[in-house]
Amino acid sequence: MIRGLDHVQIAAPPGCEPAARRFYGKLLGLPELEKPERLRSRGGMWFRCGEQQLHVGVDRRFVPARKAHPALAASAYDALLARLRDAGVGVEEDDSIPGVRRSYVHDPWGNRLELVDVP
Repeated sequence: MIRGLDHVQIAAPPGCEPAARRFYGKLLGLPELEKPERLRSRGGMWFRCGEQQLHVGVDRRFVPARKAHPALAASAYDALLARLRDAGVGVEEDDSIPGVRRSYVHDPWGNRLELVDVP
């Protein structure tokens, strides 16, 4: 039986690691995880995301995900949006669901991410 999500993988182009570390690690505040040695040669990197993991996987024929996206639960939502804006990341706030504060951003390669305020 399915118990939940273990991880979500986001595709990125070869050589993505420095930008992934800056965006997912420093800006979003996700702790980097050590990839198993047997998988390191594939490139990419892994991050802790709450109880789950977010994997950035290299795809040599990369095309950004513009519609499909993970929704990341964010505490200190306003501070996170300010940090992203200060770093030059575009933030699109969405009030289409009453009572839910959420925004969309794009990672350095154009993948869409949703940020949801979880107080």
